Amino acid sequence: MKMSQLHRTQKDGDDSDSDEDDEDAVDENAVLEYRSIPHFGGVNRVRARPLAPGAGLPPPSEPYHVATWADTGKVHIWDVRPLVESLSTPGYSVDKKRTQHPVYTITAHGRAEGFAMDWSHSSPSSSSPVRLLTGDIASKIYLTTLGTAGFNTANQAFASHTSSVEDIQWSPSEQTVFASCSADRSVRIWDVRVKGRKNVLGIMKSHESDVNVITWNKGTTYLLASGGDEGGIKIWDLRNLKGASTPAPSPVASFSWHTAPITSIEWHPTEDSVFAASGADDQVTLWDLSVEQDEDESGTKEMLTASGEKLQNVPPQLLFVHQGQKDIKEVHWHPQIPGCVVSTASDGFNIFKTISV
Repeated sequence: MKMSQLHRTQKDGDDSDSDEDDEDAVDENAVLEYRSIPHFGGVNRVRARPLAPGAGLPPPSEPYHVATWADTGKVHIWDVRPLVESLSTPGYSVDKKRTQHPVYTITAHGRAEGFAMDWSHSSPSSSSPVRLLTGDIASKIYLTTLGTAGFNTANQAFASHTSSVEDIQWSPSEQTVFASCSADRSVRIWDVRVKGRKNVLGIMKSHESDVNVITWNKGTTYLLASGGDEGGIKIWDLRNLKGASTPAPSPVASFSWHTAPITSIEWHPTEDSVFAASGADDQVTLWDLSVEQDEDESGTKEMLTASGEKLQNVPPQLLFVHQGQKDIKEVHWHPQIPGCVVSTASDGFNIFKTISV
């Protein structure tokens, strides 16, 4: 997809503080262009292979991979580079042989569908192969690697979870380490070099219910955030983990603002203390862990809804609440526009940027 003609949202009614000559204050419809791929079965999740920092897309003649988790139990890997090129180059002729069929399909999960999926990170100085992790509702995680002969999926699964694997994240600093979370209420840390495919560290009973999502801090790499089915958000210091199945340490921070399951969570790409989260309560929230409440200001923070209703018991770390969408599934920071957030819901996409971040 390609979005263009994005402008500032106009405020309703008269605003005495607004500048009538503000050239950005225009009412124009945004433009959304897209290209589609025929897909067998519903798509549970889609993930694009991350680019190295500062690197652009490869030339149109080279592949750029996107993976889709299908409700059929298969994970398909596609070459979408020609489709991306057609969005930016008028008249570009797409080679349908490259785009209409997957370049590789992971069948190791059998009939068990899933949602957890993550590509390994790229860097110009790294010699590590491209890796893709996929986790299913049958508690299994499989590793797929891109080699000179193409993609290949290992036969042996990573198997320590006892229920559905909900999310996976590669470590931003260690090429062979990843984290996973599950409906078994645990967060587990793995190393692909360990024989036996068992986790090396774990946080048992990390939430009161299913652990839906996790995010690994790219700057402060010992911090990992998790979101649970009970609506809680917890921040973990991985230096406090002692073993594969030891009791859960206390989180360094915990928030219970959301009133329904957390559906997505992601650290800011450059601000180590800032993260965004979304919930089934139709809220997207922005947080900053560096904010501390002064004793003199205890209980004085106010936040209003779009209708003017005052929100009660607002945590000082809560910077912003975005509402108006229904059934929010994912929230991500824009990689090129600082502070810009994109959220996906059943009623469309929202793109917004606040003064808070």
